[in-house]
Amino acid sequence: MENKKVVFVKPWQVEVVEEAFDPPPIPAEEAVVRKLFTLISPGTELACLSGDESWFQMPGTPGYASVSEIVEMGEGESALRKGDIVFHYGDHSKYQAVSTRGTFLKVPESLDLRWVPFTRMATVAATAVRVSNIELGDYVSVTGLGLVGNMAAQLAGLQGANVIGIDLSRKRLEIAERCGLFDTYNSAEGGAKRRVEERTDGIGVSTHIEATGIAQVAAQSLDWIARLGEIVFLGSPRGEFNTDLTDVLNYCHLYNRGCITFKGAHEWRYPVEPNEFLKHSLVRNSQIVFELMKRGKLQIEPLISHVLKPEEAASAYEGLRNDKDQYHGVLFDWT
Repeated sequence: MENKKVVFVKPWQVEVVEEAFDPPPIPAEEAVVRKLFTLISPGTELACLSGDESWFQMPGTPGYASVSEIVEMGEGESALRKGDIVFHYGDHSKYQAVSTRGTFLKVPESLDLRWVPFTRMATVAATAVRVSNIELGDYVSVTGLGLVGNMAAQLAGLQGANVIGIDLSRKRLEIAERCGLFDTYNSAEGGAKRRVEERTDGIGVSTHIEATGIAQVAAQSLDWIARLGEIVFLGSPRGEFNTDLTDVLNYCHLYNRGCITFKGAHEWRYPVEPNEFLKHSLVRNSQIVFELMKRGKLQIEPLISHVLKPEEAASAYEGLRNDKDQYHGVLFDWT
């Protein structure tokens, strides 16, 4: 078979490489898949493309959100068969040999296949809700309404919260409104704290979800969290920020500063597969996301900005880097 894949050759250089794909005999609990659609994760993949992520080695193929057709299955017991359509954590290549364990899940027949790779971003977002104390009627704010922040806001709303979405981009705010977020605020106008206090009668939000990964934004948001509230770090912090750490820590330590609880929401805090000791897992979260998509409760279509051929990869990453209002949910179509 002739394979095609996106390769980060060196910082800010993207190429599409064609090569022969001739895997050895497939062992048990593995499969060869042919990609249908893969989704770019803007934050993670741009960080990799910059060369600043030590775990990503160049040249290398990025990506971790795919919907594929099974081409060949290894021997062994499995409910899956050749020809089945599956969601899995696949990279940006046409063919790939992957494990059939964990998040290698058959896709419900009624789902739009373009939506399926967004399951990965939705399960990342779900971690913020899982670790939070969000309950029916609570006020929740979310800074950063990219793919993950948008879906965190949607999921918090499904949890019963009154959600205030905050972003610098008018386009992302419009998309959030199309996804059902009724209370949005453009932080470019300043006064986010004042807006939150107006909406919460001066109390502040009981939960704040920080989805930008910008440390300065996280520090500023501490000012509008209610006493005994919580901040959930959903976006992976990147870059430097110089501030008075003692002042930040006092928001957590001192009652008159809020006694705010700091929580991390990295998706890997939960196991991949269900077990008897913990309710949540990545597999269970993925299956729940499938159901939310099927029932129209989690909005995906407004998040799709481009469906591109792999050959257009360089322009896709250039757009995600320099034209964030127009490029956000970018899929590669391998069909």
